[in-house]
Amino acid sequence: MKTPICDFVKNYVDSKSIRLHMPGHKGKEYPYDITEIDGADALYLANGIIKESEENASKLFGSYKTLYSTEGSSLCIKTMLHLAKAYGKGQNRSYVIAGRNAHTSFISASILVDFNVKWIYPKNDKSYLSCEIVPSELDLMLSNAEELPFAVYITSPDYLGNVSDIKGISTVCKKHGVILIVDNAHGAYLKFGELSTHPLDLGADMCCDSAHKTLPVLTGGAYLHISKNAPEYFSEFAKSVMCIYGSTSPSYLILQSLDKCNRYLDSGYRDKLNSISKKVQEIKKSLTVCGYSLIGDETMKISIDTKEYGYNGVDFAKILIENNIVPEFYDSDFLVLMISSENTDSELDTICSVLKAIPKKQAIKKQAFIYTPLDIVMSPRDAYFSEKTLTSVDNSLGCIYADTTVSCPPAVSIAVCGERINESTISIFKYYGIKKIYTIKNSQI
Repeated sequence: MKTPICDFVKNYVDSKSIRLHMPGHKGKEYPYDITEIDGADALYLANGIIKESEENASKLFGSYKTLYSTEGSSLCIKTMLHLAKAYGKGQNRSYVIAGRNAHTSFISASILVDFNVKWIYPKNDKSYLSCEIVPSELDLMLSNAEELPFAVYITSPDYLGNVSDIKGISTVCKKHGVILIVDNAHGAYLKFGELSTHPLDLGADMCCDSAHKTLPVLTGGAYLHISKNAPEYFSEFAKSVMCIYGSTSPSYLILQSLDKCNRYLDSGYRDKLNSISKKVQEIKKSLTVCGYSLIGDETMKISIDTKEYGYNGVDFAKILIENNIVPEFYDSDFLVLMISSENTDSELDTICSVLKAIPKKQAIKKQAFIYTPLDIVMSPRDAYFSEKTLTSVDNSLGCIYADTTVSCPPAVSIAVCGERINESTISIFKYYGIKKIYTIKNSQI
């Protein structure tokens, strides 16, 4: 498969031209970092080498159209929701049904695009990072809705490696004529397993993949995929919407990595992925025999319920870091290891040996909390643009939450702008060590 972006930039570097254009380093330190010079195309008006490269990606993923983002899935999420709302307005639809474990980019989109959200909450008290969406329950929700949403939005795989029944959810959405959007940021590789479990192949209308999370792509490289069955409106206006939310200076280093990744995916990646995937499954089985409690069903994540093994997640992470193993994520309860085709057999053997050497202790009794739904007092947009004040969590009961800033990872909000804080929320804030939050000034009841 050709790499038109990489080829153009290499030829330009080899020409040793005098650069009287941006960026300011003039190629002295970073020769492959360029801007939209003649022939380099333009990301949001692509009709040359970027268009050709995106068409290569579309063929690989089997989409109607795959578009590049150099600002991660965050840009794609805002774009997808903008497109869905604009399309849904023709049917007088004004809100989204979403799983509560949505990434903070979804909250940002609700503020920028200006829509309300009807949340589906987690059914267990283990973590706010996962949220099962049962197709039959979604069907009932849509059947009883006075007004249908303009989209159903799900996060799959989630941060802990739980995968949703996208096919079942898609069937329900199609039955009711509702657009299905999937945040597949952690699952770009799912297209290339022995059997594709990528959202596009399971019925999603649009989805995003953070290529940089699971493929050999520079941080910030992502895909926005539009299904062959999606309304033509989406593919027609996607680029112009991306331009609203994206930088006018996209990174050509990231674009080159996305371009190069096409060739990587087209030349033996599937076999490489399946080989390492089998090894990961063997490791998971051996860890289970040792007494580990693993969660999630995503192939390339090892997610450990550390308290079941007798450790606080933070303490468990320290042991791994001391052994020169850096996890993707950990909190008081869980630890997540993300594996890709670029990890070697030797690295996986080391990971397995270190984990097996950690002695199992008596399980720590979970400090379970109840995730009680919050009352929505105002729209996320209105709340965010209201006057705010920094409030102690201890004094926040009855206040209206007014912030979007959350740590990344995991970038999932405990409360959402416009919601009134209840006792359950306060207990969750405290559980995760959050002491101060932004609320709307004088909003306490």
